[in-house]
Amino acid sequence: MGKKKIQNQSETELLKETDELESVQKKAVAAAQQSQSSKLVDKGRIYVQSTYNNTLITIADSRGGVIAWASAGSLGFKGPKKATPYAASKTVETLMEKVKKAGLRNVDVFVKGVGGGRESAVRAFAANGLNILSIKDVTPVPHNGCRPRKVRRV
Repeated sequence: MGKKKIQNQSETELLKETDELESVQKKAVAAAQQSQSSKLVDKGRIYVQSTYNNTLITIADSRGGVIAWASAGSLGFKGPKKATPYAASKTVETLMEKVKKAGLRNVDVFVKGVGGGRESAVRAFAANGLNILSIKDVTPVPHNGCRPRKVRRV
């Protein structure tokens, strides 16, 4: 099996990594505010796709037009950190800054996937002042699967 490698991060490395993540988050918000049109939306939809590798969140209006989106990977999280609840909550904070001008208040949430960030993303939206009207799980579930192979005759 070999020896296990233990990796220790010093406080300066942790502070540097945190500052780097915050700067990437600020850049994403600034870019979105420049490109975002000034349409006012009262009711919208939030799509949360949470996988084992990443968390993707999209905010759309009630007709399906995308207002803003973000993912844990786009904020600078790398590797297994992308699928954590902390990364999902940071993604929600970034999105709320992006859609602040849109005036979004009432939302329907559609959650897809089995990752770690699905519940924390919904909780973070509620904590940021959105009125959640409904939460629906749209994870695809197989129903009886595909047709089996024919029996082998020897």
